[in-house]
Amino acid sequence: MKEETKLHVQEDEKHLLLDHNYDGIQELNHPLPSWWAFLFYAFIGYAVIHFVYFQFLGGPSLRDEFKKEYAVVVAAQEEFKKQEGEFNPETYAKFNTPEHIKKGEEVYVTNCVACHLEKGRGDIGPNLTDEYWLWAKGTPETVYPIVFNGVVDNGMPNWSEVLSKEEIYQVVAYVQTLHLTHQPQGKAPQGNKVE
Repeated sequence: MKEETKLHVQEDEKHLLLDHNYDGIQELNHPLPSWWAFLFYAFIGYAVIHFVYFQFLGGPSLRDEFKKEYAVVVAAQEEFKKQEGEFNPETYAKFNTPEHIKKGEEVYVTNCVACHLEKGRGDIGPNLTDEYWLWAKGTPETVYPIVFNGVVDNGMPNWSEVLSKEEIYQVVAYVQTLHLTHQPQGKAPQGNKVE
């Protein structure tokens, strides 16, 4: 055997030499560092505790955790709707100006025409130009919450998820200019007559 291929075992490693030989190759058994072995067994222990807790002792599932976190989100949304969904006459007065009404018309054309048609004549949605109202009573304080919260059962979307508060006030101001204009070819009256 050549000197360069001959096995050289240090004196302090002889006790690590394993008692098997394969094609002249001998193996030393260097043990893993104690910190590594500690972590390895600690994680196995943690895995067992984790499994038992979540499978047998009623630990929350991912679905349970989602429901808990989602409930916080829903509560925050409800609080937002409660605070922002109330009509404020002073805020409305700021937006009931020709400049803001013009912007409200732009918001209406972009978002509302599909259901209420031009000038509020009504199509899928009700006619906004007569004295009949399904949910509101034709006044800004009754129209605002309908636009803000929508009427899901009637197909009216929740516009607070799409429009800013300012845009909602602007479109409400614009809708007020349509009230009682009785546009030609308007949809037949729906709801209750409001004097």
